[in-house]
Amino acid sequence: MLQWAVDRASMPAGEVRDRFPDFDDWMAGTTLPTLKQLEKFAQGTHAAIGFFFGSEPPDEPLPIPDYRTMGGRGVGRPSPDLLDTIYLCQQRQEWYREFVLTTGEARLEFVGSLNRQAQTEQAAGRIRETLRFEIGQRVNTTRVDEALREFIGLVEDLGVLVMVSGVVGSNNYRGLDVEEFRGFALSDALAPVIFVNGADSKSGQMFTLAHELAHVWLGESALTDATPRTSSSTQTERWCNAVAAEVLVPLDSVRESYVAAAGVESEMVRLAREFKVSTLVILRRLLDAGMLSDGEFRMAYDAELRRLRQLERSDAGGGNFYNTTLARVGKRFARAIIGSTLEGRGSFTEAFHLLGFKKMSVFDELGHRVGVMG
Repeated sequence: MLQWAVDRASMPAGEVRDRFPDFDDWMAGTTLPTLKQLEKFAQGTHAAIGFFFGSEPPDEPLPIPDYRTMGGRGVGRPSPDLLDTIYLCQQRQEWYREFVLTTGEARLEFVGSLNRQAQTEQAAGRIRETLRFEIGQRVNTTRVDEALREFIGLVEDLGVLVMVSGVVGSNNYRGLDVEEFRGFALSDALAPVIFVNGADSKSGQMFTLAHELAHVWLGESALTDATPRTSSSTQTERWCNAVAAEVLVPLDSVRESYVAAAGVESEMVRLAREFKVSTLVILRRLLDAGMLSDGEFRMAYDAELRRLRQLERSDAGGGNFYNTTLARVGKRFARAIIGSTLEGRGSFTEAFHLLGFKKMSVFDELGHRVGVMG
């Protein structure tokens, strides 16, 4: 059980022995950990202490379908960070579903309204129309982060809970690995949830949100690692990738707007500004339109990804605590649970747990920011 916990947490041997000097003796059976030591070990490996009193490691299957692939094959054991993130989002979804039932809100008709037989352009058109995400109506901004906020707002206005975080809950010491997953959807006709891995680039988050939105329209929960470059072996993921790209940048519009004489690099930036999406999505659309070969696309994509990551590192700052908290839980969810708690329909303890903090002052400030408190 001790070895299982270490393997599950992907903890290097050196770190194990630094943090738990008696680990080798425990493994050899010469000594046993005290209850206090076991509690510390459980906390350090992000495992419930009750697991260690079982005779065999527990089976921890992913609670949602897994569409991630690596080298054309499925990904192995999920990390505790991924599992805990899914569990937390499911708790929030369960709370919100009960809230919607209590308030008598209607079922969201778009959830499950499409199937994989739908043509990409038709499916994307229906999603854009429902979102009101038409090109001419988008905010006039050249920044991907602003476009992402606009996109999230439109999705939440439909009734979908959108949560963006790069850590487990509010624990900044437990960062999420973008190589393990980029997002997931928890489909539900009353309380659909989309989680986007905030450790990814802002441009990557934009595509993930559109991809998971396609899963919601299919009415399917899913764990994914989709990017504009991903070429999945599954029909569902190929369909969702194609729809996501078409939602963000209609192919016909690209063909009409593209000026070949200006060159790919110049047009990539101009079209990204025109469509309010990332340059990476534009590159994917140029490939789809036949304006780039596979080799040209791969080279341009890798170079642009490096440039964007460097820009984001140079722009990185501490951020605003309240903005970060609202992004992690979603404004729609925060508004609902804060309002419900203030009305006496729920406990502050539950609200603090689901929102990820313990201070009343933070609760009050968030209440002001989401318009629940005057």
